[in-house]
Amino acid sequence: MSLQTFILVLITILWLWLSPIAIAADTPLPLLTLEELQPRIKSPIPSESSSLIDLRKLTIDLRPENQPFIDSFYTQLQTALQKSDNPLGLDLSNSTIQGSLNFARLGLQTTDQSSLTPAERDQLNRDRRRNARLRTLSQSLLITPSSKLPQQSTILRGALRLNNTEFLGTTDFTNTFFLGRLDATNAKFNQTSDWSQARFSTIANFSGSTFAQSAKFRSTIFFKKAEFNQVNFQAATTFQNTEFQTSATFSQTQFSNNANFSRTKWQGNADFAQTHWTSSVLFTKAKFNQSLFLTNAEFDQALLFRETQFNKLVNLRGATIQGRADFSYSQFTNGAKLNVPGLHFDSDNAKLIGDPGRIGQVITVPTIQGNETLIRELIRNFRKLEQISDANQIDYTAQKLRSRELLRRAIGINLNTATAKKLQSLGLNTTQANAILKRRETQPLQTLSELLSLGEIDLATYTRVRDRVMTTDPRPLPIEILNRIGLGIRWVGTSAVLVLSRNGTSFWLVFGVGLVSVAYFAILFWLIDRARRRFPQPILPTLTETLSVLSLATLIGSLGMVAIFQNADRPWSTLAWTALTLIPIPGAIVLQLYRVGRYHQSLNLSYFVEEGTLRQLRLLIGRLPIVPLYPAFRERYLPIPWDRHWNWLNYFDFSFNNFLRFGFNDIRIRDEFLPGLFTTLVWYQWSLGTLYIALLLWTLSRTIPGLNLLIYFR
Repeated sequence: MSLQTFILVLITILWLWLSPIAIAADTPLPLLTLEELQPRIKSPIPSESSSLIDLRKLTIDLRPENQPFIDSFYTQLQTALQKSDNPLGLDLSNSTIQGSLNFARLGLQTTDQSSLTPAERDQLNRDRRRNARLRTLSQSLLITPSSKLPQQSTILRGALRLNNTEFLGTTDFTNTFFLGRLDATNAKFNQTSDWSQARFSTIANFSGSTFAQSAKFRSTIFFKKAEFNQVNFQAATTFQNTEFQTSATFSQTQFSNNANFSRTKWQGNADFAQTHWTSSVLFTKAKFNQSLFLTNAEFDQALLFRETQFNKLVNLRGATIQGRADFSYSQFTNGAKLNVPGLHFDSDNAKLIGDPGRIGQVITVPTIQGNETLIRELIRNFRKLEQISDANQIDYTAQKLRSRELLRRAIGINLNTATAKKLQSLGLNTTQANAILKRRETQPLQTLSELLSLGEIDLATYTRVRDRVMTTDPRPLPIEILNRIGLGIRWVGTSAVLVLSRNGTSFWLVFGVGLVSVAYFAILFWLIDRARRRFPQPILPTLTETLSVLSLATLIGSLGMVAIFQNADRPWSTLAWTALTLIPIPGAIVLQLYRVGRYHQSLNLSYFVEEGTLRQLRLLIGRLPIVPLYPAFRERYLPIPWDRHWNWLNYFDFSFNNFLRFGFNDIRIRDEFLPGLFTTLVWYQWSLGTLYIALLLWTLSRTIPGLNLLIYFR
C-alpha cells in the first residue's frame, strides 16, 4: 500500500468516526408538544427531596405566535404542581426555552395553602409576617406606596433544575417562594432575567451561569447558601435590598457592567474572591455581619462602600484597585479591619477614600515584607488627600511591623544554622525538623514563606513559628552576636519612639509624657532642696508647702496620665517606658544623697538661684542649668526665698525650664557648695529634656498639616 493510499484511508476512517459527533452537535433538540407533555407530567422522575417533571433536553416554544401551546403548557403544569400531594418540582436541564418564561403562571399562589405541609405553612407565614412589617414600615416612612407592595407570592414546593438550560427570551421569577432547591448551574439567560422579591428556602446554585442581559435580584432573600461562582454578568446587575441569611459565594465571577449591591444584608461570610469588576460597583449602605472576602479581586472602576457597616474583617489581600475605593461614612465596629496585604494600588491613578482620622486606623497588614511599596503608596494617597492623621497612622502601623521584625531578627532562631534539637524546641516534630535540615543542605532558606514549600510543614505550623524564626546566611559567631546586639539596640530605640509618641503621630501623647516627667522632677528637686536634715537644726518644708507641692504635682501628673490613656495604643507600655527613664537613675541618686548626708557651707540657703533683673515668659532653648562663672553675671542671680508662701512654685518653674526650655523666671542651680549628686540629677533631666524637645518638634512637624505640606511637597 502506497503512502498516499494509507493517508486517504486514515482520513476516511477519522471522518466516519467524527461525523456522528458533529451531526449530533448540530442536531436541534426535539420540540416539546402537548401530546408528549401529558405523559411526562403523569410520570415524574424521582430525585433526592422531591419528584420532578422531566422536561430535559427539549426545545420549548413559548413565543407569542404559539399561543395555544403556551396556554395549555402553563395550565397543565400548574395543575400538576398544585394538586400534587407531595412536593413536585420541575427539571428543565439541557433544554432550550424559546420566548418568555413567566413562572408566576406555574407555581401555587399563597392564597391556596390547602396542599402545603404544616412546616411549609409555618415558613410561609413567617415570611408573610415579615412582609407585613416591612409594608407597615414603608408606608409610615413614605418609602413605597402600598399599591406597589406585593400582596401574594408564587410557591414552588419542589426543586427546580435549570442546569445547562438556555433561555432565549426573558425570564420572570419575581415574587416566587422556592421551598425546594434551585440548581441553575451553567444556565444561559440571553434576555432580561428578573428574580426580584424571590425567596430561596434552601441552597440556590447559579454557578457557571451567564446573564447576557440585565439580571435583577432586587429585594431577594436567600435563607440558605447562595452560590454564584464563575457567573458571567454581561449587563447591569442589581442585588439591591437583598438579604443573605447565611454565606454567599461569588468566587471568580465576572461583572462586565455596573453592579448594584446597595442596602444588602449579609448575615454570613461574603466571598468575592478572584472576581473581576469592569464597571463601577455599589455596596452603599450595606451591612456585613461576617467577613467580606475580596481576595485577588480586580476593580477597574469605582468601588463604593459609602455608609456601609462592617462587623468583621474586610479582606483585600492581593486585590487590584484602579479606580476610586470609597469607604466614606462607613462604620467599622470593634475588631473590624481592612486587611490589605499585597494590594495593588497605584496612588497616581487610584484613590482610597475614607473618613479623616478613622480610615487609617482600620487598615492593617500582617507583615512589612512584601508590603513596603503598598505602604508608601497609601501614605502618599492620604497626603494627597490632605488626611495627614491617616498618613501618619499608616506610617505608625508600618513602624510597629518593623519593630516586630527587628525583635524577631534579634532573638529569633536562624533556620539556616539551628540544630535539630533547637528546631524541635519551637514545636516542630522530628519529621519537620529533618525536612528543614535536608532542605538547607542543598540551598539555604531565603524567606520564611519557603517553609510552606516543604510538604511536611502545613499552614498552621508556619503560622505558629513564623514570629520566632528568621532566615539569614550563616555568619561567624562574633559577627552574629554583634549583629544581634545592634538589632536589639535598634529595637529598643524604635519601641521607645512608638510607645512615647506613636512614631511621632500623637502630639498629646508626647505632651502627656512631658507633664508626668515635669511633675516628677519638680517633686525630687523640692524634696532635695527643702528636706535636708532634722537634727540638730531642722531644715524641712512646712505642712502647707508640702500639701501645695503634692497637690500641684498630682494635678499636672493626672493631666499627663489622662493624655496618655486617651492617646496611647498601649498606655501601660508607655507608662513602663516613662518609669524606666524616670525612676531607676534619679531614685538611686536621691537615695545615695540622703545616705551620705550633706555637710557644706551655705546649707541654710537654697541650691536654686534666679536671675533677678527680669520677670517674663522665656523660651530658653540654649540655656544651661548652672549659673555662669563670670562674677558680673553671678551678681544678678540670687537664691530663691524659702520664707515665701509661693516659693514652692519655683521648683515647678525650674523643672519646666530644664525639661521643656520654657518658664517664667530664669532659675538655675548655683555652682558653689553644691552636692555633686544633685548636679548629676539636674544634668540628667536636662539631657532627657534635650531628647524630649527633639521628639516633640519631630512630632509637631508630622502632625501640623501646613508644616507637613511644607516638608513633604517642598
